Amino acid sequence: MPKIIDHDARRNELATRAATLFSKHGYAGLGMRKIAEELGISKSALYHYFPSKKALFHACTDMVMRYDAPLGKAALPLDALFDILKAQAPGFAAELSLVLDYTRGQSPEEIAADPTMQLANARYADLVRAAVPTQDVNPVVCLLLGALMMRHFDGGQTDLDEIRDWLIAKS
Repeated sequence: MPKIIDHDARRNELATRAATLFSKHGYAGLGMRKIAEELGISKSALYHYFPSKKALFHACTDMVMRYDAPLGKAALPLDALFDILKAQAPGFAAELSLVLDYTRGQSPEEIAADPTMQLANARYADLVRAAVPTQDVNPVVCLLLGALMMRHFDGGQTDLDEIRDWLIAKS
């Protein structure tokens, strides 16, 4: 009897595993051959699920940018939003490096039009929109990403709880 494969589950599993590789090696540092080797599958099997490295990276971004938040369903308390932010903090430098590597050589207009960047930006906005009024989404996204960056640059001195408390007081 032939083996039954859940192609969607397999695709998601490969994207999840490949996301770690992109974080470790960067976008430019990987080709489909190397990714396939690292995942323990043939290059043709990888191409069966993803027609290009860009498509694989998009799927990785989709997997990484999923949050356990009630997006579109109910309000997200600011404490929960900051819990998600704190969970991102340890890997932020690698993710930032990866995004900069992925967008290297692109104009701001090209970056803004890139479907993967649009997906990531929309997911951040959706997450924040669940916690703050719509008119505050963009400034709060900028504040949160800036806080993660400063936390990286100052060796963890930026206090995310202080920023949360300030944001709550402003609300």
